[in-house]
Amino acid sequence: MPRPSPANKETPGTPFSRGAQHRAKRSAILSCAAQLFNTKGARSTTLADVSDKLGLTKTSLYYYVRTKEDLIYQCYAATFERMHATLDQVELETDVPLERVIRVMEQHIDTIRDALAGRGDYYAAPIEIAVLPVEQCSFLEIEYLTVFKRFRGYIRDGISAGSIRDCHSTSTARALLTALDWSFYWLYEMPESQSSDAKAAIRTLVTSGLLAGNAHPNASEATSYDKALNAIEGFNREAQNRIKQEAFLRAGIRQFNQKGFSGTSLDDIAESLNVSKGAFYYHFSNKEALLMQCYEFGIDQLGGLIDSVAKLDLSPAHKLKRICISTFLSQNSDLGPMIRYNSITSLPPSLRRQILARTEAHHARLSDLLSAGAAQGEVNVNNMVVVRHLLVGALNGVADFHRWRRLDNPIQAASDFFDVFFYGLAPR
Repeated sequence: MPRPSPANKETPGTPFSRGAQHRAKRSAILSCAAQLFNTKGARSTTLADVSDKLGLTKTSLYYYVRTKEDLIYQCYAATFERMHATLDQVELETDVPLERVIRVMEQHIDTIRDALAGRGDYYAAPIEIAVLPVEQCSFLEIEYLTVFKRFRGYIRDGISAGSIRDCHSTSTARALLTALDWSFYWLYEMPESQSSDAKAAIRTLVTSGLLAGNAHPNASEATSYDKALNAIEGFNREAQNRIKQEAFLRAGIRQFNQKGFSGTSLDDIAESLNVSKGAFYYHFSNKEALLMQCYEFGIDQLGGLIDSVAKLDLSPAHKLKRICISTFLSQNSDLGPMIRYNSITSLPPSLRRQILARTEAHHARLSDLLSAGAAQGEVNVNNMVVVRHLLVGALNGVADFHRWRRLDNPIQAASDFFDVFFYGLAPR
């Protein structure tokens, strides 16, 4: 599939040339659509929404995009073009691997803040790729993999040079990139006076990690989580007694996580369970009702994990890490997965607010652990709100991690994924 023309790539010509005007209008359309996708969701945004916001007729909009799927595709392709441009810029600015990692993340924050302040274009977070046709979806996945490999290469270069501590480069790169997945959302909610500190928080976290002093990961640490799976299983058995539709919920979650709301059919869910569609309707009125209960179920799971860890005799920071490890294990075992929040825009606004309010209540408990750890001198953090959001982004991204590495030892894989947040990348 040919790569769409970058929305903001400069080419020769005057502002009065037809080519320049076409590029400017296309850039405005993609930026406007990206803003709507990031706030309403790609599925919930219509072409009429975009044309109305820009003051265009639908006929004028169709000159640049054929369908909504085409618009989503062009927006996501422009996002990956922007990512490659950021990597190019960073590679020109510095050859220090750790600095490259940090600057890529900082530039991501700058791009969003510039858009929010009216200084630059919006770029759509590519979280609904699954709604696109197979050919477009495959192209965008390859684009993401190319970006990922370049970013991971900085970590590997640093390990080879001794400027980045020894770590699992694939797990670490995936952790850092997924941590940024929802930055468009929390930066939008955050006053600009506070969001200006986000880059400093990222630099401190990626360099030094949360744990203060000389704490460092070691091979025996992962074995201390051997009982984590048992704790999750205990909670899960309790959940089975409360939720009779669990089989449908887990099947639905897997389908929604892989294919998105639009790409998931009730036939697929019923077939995966070897039951009739009528059995589905016995428990759920429609697909939207299933999605809502999948979110409720995931929130119950997360709450149960936090409750079980709260009872352990651990320091605040190590309770936080135990929550992260346990969530990873739940997501990547027969007990999971939990629903990814990529499909939340498919819910009506009232239900979406309800889910987000319950989710925020649990996430606030993570902030409480950060605060308690800082008060005890255990945690080194200069912006707890930003760090909490980064951790939450990573937690949302651990589903289906088996697609990125083998999980022969899931506890070790979980530690490898989250270690960057607790120990940073600089050698200790």
